[in-house]
Amino acid sequence: MKKKTIIYQLMPRWFTNTHQHCVANADLQHNGVGKLNEIDSTRLGSIKSLGATHVWYTGIIEHATATDYSHQGITRCNPHIVKGLAGSPYAIKDYYDIDPDLAENVEQRMHEFEALVNRTHQAGLKVIIDFVPNHVAREYGSDTAPKEVQDLGKGDCQDAFFSPNNNFYYITGQALQIQDVEQGDYYEFPARATGNDCYTASPGRYDWYETVKLNYGIDPRDGSQHFSPIPSTWHKMLHILQYWADKGIDGFRCDMAHMVPVAFWQWAISRVKSNHPHLIFIAEIYDVALYDQYVHQAGFDYLYDKVTLYDTLHGILTSGWRADSLTHCWQTVDNWNSHMLAFLENHDEIRLASKYYCGDPFKALPAMTVCATMGRGALMIYAGQELGEPATGAVGYSGDDGRTSIFDYCNVPTLRRWWLKTPTTQERHLRAIYRRLLTTTQHSPALAEGSGFYDLMYANGGYLDVNHHFAFLRHTHNEILLIATNFSDQECHTSVLIPEHALQCMDIHSPCQCSVSKRFQVQSTPCLDAFTLDGHTPFPIHLGAWDAAIWQLSP
Repeated sequence: MKKKTIIYQLMPRWFTNTHQHCVANADLQHNGVGKLNEIDSTRLGSIKSLGATHVWYTGIIEHATATDYSHQGITRCNPHIVKGLAGSPYAIKDYYDIDPDLAENVEQRMHEFEALVNRTHQAGLKVIIDFVPNHVAREYGSDTAPKEVQDLGKGDCQDAFFSPNNNFYYITGQALQIQDVEQGDYYEFPARATGNDCYTASPGRYDWYETVKLNYGIDPRDGSQHFSPIPSTWHKMLHILQYWADKGIDGFRCDMAHMVPVAFWQWAISRVKSNHPHLIFIAEIYDVALYDQYVHQAGFDYLYDKVTLYDTLHGILTSGWRADSLTHCWQTVDNWNSHMLAFLENHDEIRLASKYYCGDPFKALPAMTVCATMGRGALMIYAGQELGEPATGAVGYSGDDGRTSIFDYCNVPTLRRWWLKTPTTQERHLRAIYRRLLTTTQHSPALAEGSGFYDLMYANGGYLDVNHHFAFLRHTHNEILLIATNFSDQECHTSVLIPEHALQCMDIHSPCQCSVSKRFQVQSTPCLDAFTLDGHTPFPIHLGAWDAAIWQLSP
């Protein structure tokens, strides 16, 4: 049976950091940092036991940091253009190196990464790393690239705002002036365009001022494309992709993929996959109008389901959106259903248990059930999500925003307790629920690979509360699953009608006697032993507050 792709995202910088006295804005020496070697077989086994198939190691490649490694042959970064003391993992400083923070022996950092890849594979998991193609750190420069590789920006004509042969865009005749950074603290002339398509010499504090935008052959003044001959940036980025693919990894999560032209992806992905056909490519993308191009032209395996499923579930959980808004989600992405990546947390989003989101991680479980079961594509969870990490308080640059900081040296309290074997009862309980849900997803043909989906909301106006309930079927020729969710703090005793049309879609002749078994439920409630599918008799259900359940109906 084909397994559903379930990705466990973690940042090695904090994943294994059990330092107990972390304080805000402290350096590595005070707060500690997680190491690649600490992600051992026990920790990998813990991830595997949740039902994960892949691990996304976030922040592996060397990025700009305020920590000084010059005594170990690594060029020091100017701290005035680093966000936080640890720095953003999306301000890549050397595409050919491992971040030195993560190594127990800095001189052996690449060997330690290669050993982690081998351990991950031995644990029955696959490896995903970031590919950050849209921008690099302002002081990008490789200490470790192969001799034949020319650094990004080398050979650029800095007198031209745009040239197809340049790697960067230059604001000619102007020095860079970043808000809140004194002119003498960092000097760049001519200024280069900033990573978030900021084509001025004066990026603000909320711009990605620590990065510079890469030039793929598009002139932003008129949108004209200059792709022939192949631009220099294309060749350099393809070499980087092939370099990491040759390390034995299994996939790339491509940062801000929609800010890089489709033509490049089509050219590069096909070439990488010709040598590594097993590799998967995941696009961080926020424009539904581009989905078809990024799947069928560019060749991406998965696309972020952010602006449809994530945003809708966020609206239901926090803003009073109707539960049947989910119908619009699957209708919007149905053409790319098997290519969508569902999630409720990642490094960009607010933690579910945060006071800025649900406040209570158990209230998110119906949403998590929908994420895990509604689509045929991949699913992702973020390390600590399964323990109800609330990301409370400020730890540094990012402030108190309900997110685990990607800029600072810190730990994740729920994970620290888990590794020290002192989790709370609530954390143990929540993790057990996640494990049941994810392993149920893995061991169900209908959920892992079945193309059958049937939205039951249109037929249940008399039974389900459209504001708080959502129900649907997933099915294959030999498995039928009924999934129902309750986005409410009130328990419900109601029914779900499975109409005649649904039976026809499943090639079931009514009446049909079925045995009933409960495959998953957040809470424990009674279940029928048998039921007759006849197209007009409703199936009785009992859901607790913030509950979800999966029943298998076996003819």
